[in-house]
Amino acid sequence: MVGICLVYAISGVLLNHMGDKDPAFKTEKKSLRLESNLAQEKLETDWNGRKELPPLRKIIPGDEEHSQLILEGGVGTYNHRTGEVAYEKYTKRKLVYWINRLHYSKVKGWNVMADFFAASLLFFAISGLVMVKGKYGISGRGKWLLILGLLIPVGYVLLA
Repeated sequence: MVGICLVYAISGVLLNHMGDKDPAFKTEKKSLRLESNLAQEKLETDWNGRKELPPLRKIIPGDEEHSQLILEGGVGTYNHRTGEVAYEKYTKRKLVYWINRLHYSKVKGWNVMADFFAASLLFFAISGLVMVKGKYGISGRGKWLLILGLLIPVGYVLLA
C-alpha cells in the first residue's frame, strides 16, 4: 500500500499545482524569424525544410495577421507581417506522465487496483476510529477530532 500511496500523493501534489500547464509535459518556448507574408505552401516548405524544427502538421488561418501552426508535439503562431514565429514544443516527462495516468485510472485494468486502494483507505479510516479506547478514543476526544475532520472539507465547499 505504501507504493500506491506514493503514486497518489506525488501525482496529487503535481495535479494540484499544475496551474495551466500539464506537469506530465515539459514546455519549451522558442521563436524564430521567417520571411514575412509567406503563402501557406511556402511557409510549410520552409518550416519542414529545417531539420531542427518539429514537423509542421497543419496550418490554420487565424486573423489577417496570424496563422496557427499545429506541430508534432507542439503549437505555434506565425505573424505574416513580421515573419516572427513563436512556438511551444512539448516533451513528455515519462515518470510523471505514467503516475498521472495511474491517478486518473487511465491505464487498462488499474480501476481494480484503485478500487482496492479506496476500500483500504476506508478500512484504515474506520479502524482508526475504534482503535484507540477511553478518553482519547471516539467516545472521548476522538469524536471532536472526527467532527473537525469532517467540517474542514464541508466548510471549504460551503465557503468557496
